[in-house]
Amino acid sequence: MNRIDKKFKELKKKKRKAFIAYLTAGDPSLSVTKDLVLALEKAGVDIVELGIPFSDPMADGPTIQAASQRALSHHVTLDKIFGLVKEIRKYSQIPLAFMSYYNPVFHFNEKRFVQKAKAVGIDGLIIPDLPPEEGRDLLKLARAEKMSLIFFLAPTTTLARMKYIVQKSTGFIYYVSLTGVTGARKELPSDLIRNVKIAKRLTDKPVCVGFGVSQGAQIQMISKIADGVIVGSAIIKEIEKNKGKRDLVNNVSRFVTQLTAHLK
Repeated sequence: MNRIDKKFKELKKKKRKAFIAYLTAGDPSLSVTKDLVLALEKAGVDIVELGIPFSDPMADGPTIQAASQRALSHHVTLDKIFGLVKEIRKYSQIPLAFMSYYNPVFHFNEKRFVQKAKAVGIDGLIIPDLPPEEGRDLLKLARAEKMSLIFFLAPTTTLARMKYIVQKSTGFIYYVSLTGVTGARKELPSDLIRNVKIAKRLTDKPVCVGFGVSQGAQIQMISKIADGVIVGSAIIKEIEKNKGKRDLVNNVSRFVTQLTAHLK
């Protein structure tokens, strides 16, 4: 049982839902990312997804694409991100998952990537462009290291495929609330509640909802039906808004505290 599993077990006992925050590693800098992780833990965040910046982030909307470009322009590399995680682990045991496209994992070498990630303190991997059928080797490697490999469900996922994906996913199930890319939305799809309820009937594993979630009312609604809420673009926008300001970390932390307060 890794930190992600322990966190969901702990939350279930407390009858609480998880708040999962996404940060692009290295935006606006690696040192600020470290400070943000530590501050967001105090702001009520339960799990942090650290996005590995990539030049062709196909599942991400303009906000996270821009964050990736900013990090890459500052020469953020995979080795530097491993160093960042090692540094975070000196101060915190918050569950951490890498959100990465498959290309960086493949080029680093799957086995080496998983072992290195585990060694520095990563608990899970989320790879949007890796379907379970193509992720069999990575799943074996992750299981050997007691690391979660989290797969996606979408509004277009058929019932038969849902059954397959929830069986293969470990840690939690990532339910993508909408068809399209990441990015804050004013309204979420009308079939969201029905689809999450179907997913939850198929598995005992936690089901968490992300993509488009940005407002307190949305968080409140989702946390009534799902086991966790994932917020990314709204936090990245707040980071971008405060870029260059001395109180960036405090301002972003305050913003996230307002969001976590809506959890049911």
